[in-house]
Amino acid sequence: MALAHNLGFPRFGRDRELRARHWQVQKDAGIELLPVGDFAGYDQVSPLSTDDQPFAQAWEQLFEEVIEAKALGHAVKPVVIGPLTCLWLSKNPEGDLDELALERLLPVYDQALNRLAALGVEWVQIDEPILAQELPQDWKNAYERVYNILQRAPLKKLIATCSGALEGNLGLAVNLPVDGLHIDLVQAPDQYSTMLDRLPAYKVLSLGLVDGRNASPCNLEKTLDLLRDAHDRLGERLWVATSCSLLHSPVDQAVQKCQEVALLARAINDAAGCELRATA
Repeated sequence: MALAHNLGFPRFGRDRELRARHWQVQKDAGIELLPVGDFAGYDQVSPLSTDDQPFAQAWEQLFEEVIEAKALGHAVKPVVIGPLTCLWLSKNPEGDLDELALERLLPVYDQALNRLAALGVEWVQIDEPILAQELPQDWKNAYERVYNILQRAPLKKLIATCSGALEGNLGLAVNLPVDGLHIDLVQAPDQYSTMLDRLPAYKVLSLGLVDGRNASPCNLEKTLDLLRDAHDRLGERLWVATSCSLLHSPVDQAVQKCQEVALLARAINDAAGCELRATA
């Protein structure tokens, strides 16, 4: 069955009551796996020292939100900015990869992922949007090494990309030692067929089919045609989502997008159920 999830919801600061309401409206809209902590990492992208207090506080806020959301009975998917994207955004991307900074970051990520696993988290979303742009070779080389280290944490990892096609990084992305991959099919619909042909048989594929940047409603009929094909090929490995995070959207628009995602997932699941009953 296709799973409806969301990459990120409008920020709510440290207001616990508002945070709880935002989780509930996503669940009421039909989102099955709620993003948690989906802004903390981006707010603290510049501090890279493991001794830096703001960077540590961002992780602590994530753990706090996971505990709160699970206590409210929600199925959660913590969202963290990937270590290589974190370095890319905080440094001059024209320069070489800062190996020292990366070595300092990796134990922090490893510890954080292990703590999330200890909190009962099954899936974590790791945002690596720089995979959708041309990267220097040393950055490409770092990806496999980084994720071979991070795969040790006993929870499933979804790498999320957006704002374009993977293009020259497609082979790199599909072969990372993670459990799933999210792609943006609004900005880059042509990558769909190539992705399905190259995706390993054990990986989840999250399709970003609802435009997270545009208030216009999704073309449900056209999108369902693609989803039928995806469901035939992926089955339970198919996830449905917005193309990107809704972090900077108005709340009403974000709710609308969540509803569209849930409607698509429900429609394809209902159609699959009818087919199974017809053949039983």
